[in-house]
Amino acid sequence: MINSQQNRVDILQDRFGLKVASCLTATTSDLPYDIAERLRAAREQAVSQRRIASARTVSSVVSLGRSAALTADSDEGLSWWARIGTAIPLLVLLVGLIAIHTVQSDNRAQELAEVDAALLTDVLPPAAFADPGFVQFLKANLQARAS
Repeated sequence: MINSQQNRVDILQDRFGLKVASCLTATTSDLPYDIAERLRAAREQAVSQRRIASARTVSSVVSLGRSAALTADSDEGLSWWARIGTAIPLLVLLVGLIAIHTVQSDNRAQELAEVDAALLTDVLPPAAFADPGFVQFLKANLQARAS
């Protein structure tokens, strides 16, 4: 995405340069010879500077062994603050998962403690402990008592 934005900026700069050059070329016939020559030399110098900047970009891509589409500018490198900024959401996610696990474990332990307390305080026949629906019965009774 940054490369496409950079390409757009380059295209806009080139268009602007062409417009300025065409305006200068059109009006040079009205200027004295020495001023026209200085403007022509300045234009050539500006164009050569642009070519040098483009050549540096291409040579850096070639020297690094990367493809032009995957090239990252040096400004895109991750500084320490950027790395910390990327690690913070991961740490928050990890802390959240640990908190959820802790809360669920506490809730499960509390439910088992309520069932155990109900078992120990009620007078029940021994066959009730072997019944698979006994826990459901106790929960229903606890809910009925609470309301």
